[in-house]
Amino acid sequence: METFKRLLAYAKPYHRFWPSYLTLSILSVLFGVANYALINPLLTVLFTPDQVAQVASLPEFSFSVDYFNGVFQYYLSQIMMANGVLRGLVFVCLILISASFLSNLTRYLSQRVLVNMKTYIMKNLRNDLFVKITKMDVGYYHSQRKGDILSSISNDVNEVQNSVASSFHIIFREPLLVIGFLVALFYMSPQLTILTLVTLPVSALAIGGITRKLKRGAVVTQTLLGRIISQFEEAISGIRIIKAFNAQSYVRGNFNQLNEEHKQVSRSMFSRQEMASPLSEFLGICVAAAVLFYGGFLQIRGQLNMTLPEFIVYIGFYWRVLEPAKAMANAYASIQRGLVSGRRVLAILDQTSEIKNATQPVPLKVFEQGIEFKKVSFRYATDPVLKHVDFAIPKGKMIALVGPSGAGKSTIADLLPRFYDVTEGQITLDGVDIRDYSMKDLIAQMGVVTQEAILFNDTVHNNIAFGMEGVTREDVIRAAKIANADEFIVQLEQGYDTNIGDRGAKLSGGQRQRLAIARAVLKNPPILILDEATSALDTESERLVQDALTTLMKNRTSLVIAHRLSTIQHADEIIVLQQGEIVERGNHDTLIKQGGLYSHLCYLQAFN
Repeated sequence: METFKRLLAYAKPYHRFWPSYLTLSILSVLFGVANYALINPLLTVLFTPDQVAQVASLPEFSFSVDYFNGVFQYYLSQIMMANGVLRGLVFVCLILISASFLSNLTRYLSQRVLVNMKTYIMKNLRNDLFVKITKMDVGYYHSQRKGDILSSISNDVNEVQNSVASSFHIIFREPLLVIGFLVALFYMSPQLTILTLVTLPVSALAIGGITRKLKRGAVVTQTLLGRIISQFEEAISGIRIIKAFNAQSYVRGNFNQLNEEHKQVSRSMFSRQEMASPLSEFLGICVAAAVLFYGGFLQIRGQLNMTLPEFIVYIGFYWRVLEPAKAMANAYASIQRGLVSGRRVLAILDQTSEIKNATQPVPLKVFEQGIEFKKVSFRYATDPVLKHVDFAIPKGKMIALVGPSGAGKSTIADLLPRFYDVTEGQITLDGVDIRDYSMKDLIAQMGVVTQEAILFNDTVHNNIAFGMEGVTREDVIRAAKIANADEFIVQLEQGYDTNIGDRGAKLSGGQRQRLAIARAVLKNPPILILDEATSALDTESERLVQDALTTLMKNRTSLVIAHRLSTIQHADEIIVLQQGEIVERGNHDTLIKQGGLYSHLCYLQAFN
């Protein structure tokens, strides 16, 4: 119930929806009851016109069924006496058409209200999910399948909005229909209606058993669907590797196995879902047979007091009771599926980021002194990555990190902008622990260029100006020229307005990297973090990118992770890491003379 309340809260303010939906539903029920009630006079006029009640005057007003029936009978008798049976038949048909039109019009308008509510919920849920996803720390995505998150944003949100809409049917419209037609049934024959009420719970219990099994099946299908979407995402992003290793059969086999499992569970769940309506209809027929038998029994004994047209109308009312009862059963099944999806959505929304802003952050307007790592240790889960790392980056200096793979270089680069927080020790900026600054102020001081240029499916201009406000076209062009990117950009089909495709797929590796550097140039940060920004490039692209980086690093505080050691020979200090510890430090010439790990790495690269 708590899950449902939280999901329903996304429809706030409720007064935008439920008053109009309730009003329209009541009108739809009233006109629907009148629509079926008109069958009686229609049949009477058709087959036994002499039995039409003769009403000499209008009855006194009262808000009751008898009053409205009396008004109708008065005008019908007057028309038939003045103009004959055919005019009376026309009158009944026109009233029947009017009641049917108004019933369906008000039902349509009530559905419009539900459509507005569903889309409103969908928008609010997806907004919150997107905000949550952009707020979560980087470590969160290492433990989550992308497919599960994407499935929640698409399929689960759709299930939730349909579930909440179904709940409105159960709360408002369908019970009103049941009550309205039950009132009509009681008005016509209390004896037969009591029998109906006794037998209907049997149908409800049988359908309830099906919906409980539907809930269990929905949990499994939604989980499997998330894994299926994950495999699609991995196949699309890794298509080059799949083809390069002739692994099509392998990935297809894995996918087919998962898809078959999803098919089996879905088939079982959908079979139960489809069983609800036929079962309820069969049980309804059984109850109808009981009603007909009992009605016949009362008629034989002279206790029914109903004409044939009235009995036909009574059976019609009974079937109209069954329809909302079946709809309620189907809606309940939809709500159960929606609650399963809702829990998956709320599980994401309830996640808390391990990286938290300070309660009272220290303002950071200008970077003035330097950065210092003080006995910094870090571990992923239980695996130590860094062990008591100490070094400083004075303002305006370039510090380079080198070492074999897995030494902890990229982890240090991730700790500085607080993609992760240190496990032990502290990192200070201008003498203040970076955890005491607000995340926004801290990141504003930094620019990051990574080995893989992170670009978006947008234009060149928007990728360079990403996240920055008040940027002019001239600013973007100036940054592109500094990054040696303007030359290739102007040769593109639409220049700076060219869409570069998913992750910049329409560009080469060097072009993508120069766009990423142009973005950093435009941001103009005082602190620059370069994480192997040239390691994946060919010689020509590396030269162009390295020239752009050299220009970018002028008069900036730089932390550079280098795979190609020739690019950091002029660093103010080179820190050599091995297994998470600093094993050497100094400038290039000093480290070469020491003949240690750095010298060995330089020798290996020169030899290669």
